[in-house]
Amino acid sequence: MISRKKPESLNKMPSPSEIWRSSPGTRTATKRALLIGVTYKRKYMLKGTINDVKSMRELLINDFGFKEENILVLTDLQMNTTRKQMVESMEWLVKDCQAGDSLVFYFSGHGIRKLDFEGDERDGFDENICPVDFLTEGMISDNEINSLIVWPLKKDVTLHAIVDACHSGTVLDLEHVYNREQKRWEDNNPPSGNARKKTDGGLAISISACQDHEIAVDTSAFTKTMNGALTYLLVYILKKHRGLTYGDLLDLIHEELSKFNEGGCLPAKFLRKIFKNQLLQTPQISSSKPFDVYKKHFLL
Repeated sequence: MISRKKPESLNKMPSPSEIWRSSPGTRTATKRALLIGVTYKRKYMLKGTINDVKSMRELLINDFGFKEENILVLTDLQMNTTRKQMVESMEWLVKDCQAGDSLVFYFSGHGIRKLDFEGDERDGFDENICPVDFLTEGMISDNEINSLIVWPLKKDVTLHAIVDACHSGTVLDLEHVYNREQKRWEDNNPPSGNARKKTDGGLAISISACQDHEIAVDTSAFTKTMNGALTYLLVYILKKHRGLTYGDLLDLIHEELSKFNEGGCLPAKFLRKIFKNQLLQTPQISSSKPFDVYKKHFLL
């Protein structure tokens, strides 16, 4: 007989969502996180998402003081990355949030752009993330993400979203996008003026793998294992440098990407050939409120 070993769960049992579903109103944690890594199947398969989630989980626990029991992990290995499960988990992340809470939403998987038919996107496109069953159940749009995890943020609650996916620049539909070249915040409010994109007094900050029109890379070029480029560099830089501001962090990510793109190693040459010598991706920061990126320190 062939013994099939069950994949080790990245969630402390019982999972955070089970604890708080059975004990409403008893949440006292000030730091909690939702980490999602979707691998998909066949031609849609990504090989680095599980590694990404493991890296982020280890970073949160060892470097930012998150407790295992307050981190909810969704991966294909645990068969909990369906659209329904992702939406329910996003609701869990912000449920009953209160002043002082630090929340993290992390997603590693596919992102897709679609034409915007509601008139609330400045570029005419909606950005979407893809659950494992997106072909049958649909994607999760930037509008839905905004209503799920941005709207409920109360005063003095901070949400950090880290999205390692293609077309992820404004996937939270936050009102301000930082232009690194011009060193200023740009308005990303809906042109129609009818759509709500605001928090309930809290702060939402998103770090995206690329701009809305770009793709993001899942690669083994930086290490022997497959990882999303943003996730690998983010974790690497935060472990190497302490006390960074948001501006420092963004600059260092761009510097490392530029070194790779300009380097003479075979992976860099190969990827430059595929993408016709273009910079593979341009990570960016967006926020519900503008702030001085070179004075505000990055804290989770």
